[in-house]
Amino acid sequence: MGYCTKKGYYFDKPGASNTKDAIRIGAERAQELGIRTIIVPSTSGATAAVAYEELKDKGFHLIIVTHVVGFSEPGVWEFDSSLAERLRREGVTIITGTHVLSGLERAFSSSPKVSGGSRSEAVAEALRRIVAVGLKVAVECTLIAADQGAIGTEDEVIALGGTANGVDTVCVIRPSHTSRFFDLQVREIVAMPRNR
Repeated sequence: MGYCTKKGYYFDKPGASNTKDAIRIGAERAQELGIRTIIVPSTSGATAAVAYEELKDKGFHLIIVTHVVGFSEPGVWEFDSSLAERLRREGVTIITGTHVLSGLERAFSSSPKVSGGSRSEAVAEALRRIVAVGLKVAVECTLIAADQGAIGTEDEVIALGGTANGVDTVCVIRPSHTSRFFDLQVREIVAMPRNR
């Protein structure tokens, strides 16, 4: 047989209310496919705490990807540092990396002195607007995790993303490094908001 069937999930609305379901769906698909790594974005730590509670006894390698220091305010890391300490003690990997689909480019495009878009921001905008904001986040977090050496590039991962807060998108991704962006493959979109 040259095809397979898989369940797909579509949330009525985007947002944090889907977080527990998205994590559960991601864990289910990971178990079906024999995937051991689940990547979850978290800005403040709230989504990381939910992911940890939902996944802690299931044998997954949980990777949390956070905003960089200074993302919202110079010198400030938005993630709860005491939670980070606790999660690390429990074996959770926490990565803080620059947004690979904007990073330095955003400084140019948002500057009134320079202005103009970039190719990486165009890719981000296409993922965000054509499919789902969470897809852009899941792809970006996977790239960051690969660039930081937390995952390899041969084995599939489950990557989650969200629209504003929490997570509402679940993907199966074969990772790549940012420098080899076009080697990355989104192999399945398992769950996403149907209406943005």
